[in-house]
Amino acid sequence: MRKLFTVLGVLVALHLILLLVEPAGASKVATGEGVDVGIVFDVGGRGDKSFNDGAFIGAERAQRELGARVRFIEPGEGSDREAGLRLLAAEGMDLVIGVGFIFTDDLALLAREYPNVKFAGVDYAVALDSAGNAIQPPSNLVALKFREEQGSFLVGALAALVGKSKKLGFVGGMDIPLIHKFEAGYRAGATAVCPDCTVIAQYAGATPEAFKNPGRGQELALSQYQQGVNVIFHASGSTGLGVFEAARRQRRLAIGVDADQYSEAPGYILTSMVKGVDQAVYGAIEDVRAQRFEGGIRQLGLAEEGVNFIDDANNRSLIPDSVRTRIEALRQDIIAGKIVVPATR
Repeated sequence: MRKLFTVLGVLVALHLILLLVEPAGASKVATGEGVDVGIVFDVGGRGDKSFNDGAFIGAERAQRELGARVRFIEPGEGSDREAGLRLLAAEGMDLVIGVGFIFTDDLALLAREYPNVKFAGVDYAVALDSAGNAIQPPSNLVALKFREEQGSFLVGALAALVGKSKKLGFVGGMDIPLIHKFEAGYRAGATAVCPDCTVIAQYAGATPEAFKNPGRGQELALSQYQQGVNVIFHASGSTGLGVFEAARRQRRLAIGVDADQYSEAPGYILTSMVKGVDQAVYGAIEDVRAQRFEGGIRQLGLAEEGVNFIDDANNRSLIPDSVRTRIEALRQDIIAGKIVVPATR
């Protein structure tokens, strides 16, 4: 018994020493250790070959390079998403990330409930006040937003210049303002280089399910190809896999979104309008680790390399050098403010 008390005494002494070295409440971030990060994926989850996979890539990089400890949650439907975020926040994660606009309300709520936890929302939907000004999120929440319209402008111009048709196609997922940005930019880019071109735009639905319905995507794409469209740009999550299948069947072209989707239909993908979701997620984790995290709205466009389009060996033969030069000039005009790309239809 005396030996047991001696052991307990040693343990208590060691605990007191640890408390002196790292006082209660000292964060892992402050000691330079890797941060604890929780990520909840959006509809479609891992394997969407789009922005969920982009978020995963960014988190994997943070694990390798920053020593971050990352926990992933792939929720089911509805309240499962909020429950996943709440679970991570309650566990005291240093950073909780929601991937997709659908998390906006939940993130804003939880950021207020857990002021000591930092949050980030990919594609966070910023609301406007009565004067049309953006309502800032809570100070412990960063809204990671992309200027999708700018990247979409470039692929719209590209489609019009190489499509050999006055008709271009667009297939959106859910009919919401976020996806309208893709359509608006695409249409503006097409008409900037081809004033008499028209864009046939259709949406897969009015609920989040519209982002994971390849059958509907194929149906819409086949209809557009049959109307004389040669190139279709999709912004529809895994619904776009149906667009790619239609492109294969009709031997036409499609444009991917968010990530390089060439491998989904080699030879039929003109390009992909990519968003730097991986870099945005990595950057948020890096900011927390370096103790320079700032809440607010972070806009990522062409100037910040937040959006771009794929131009590599896979599609080089589809894009003439003269077209490439024209697109680069448009890019520089947008960055310089000479072209202001619309973000609404």
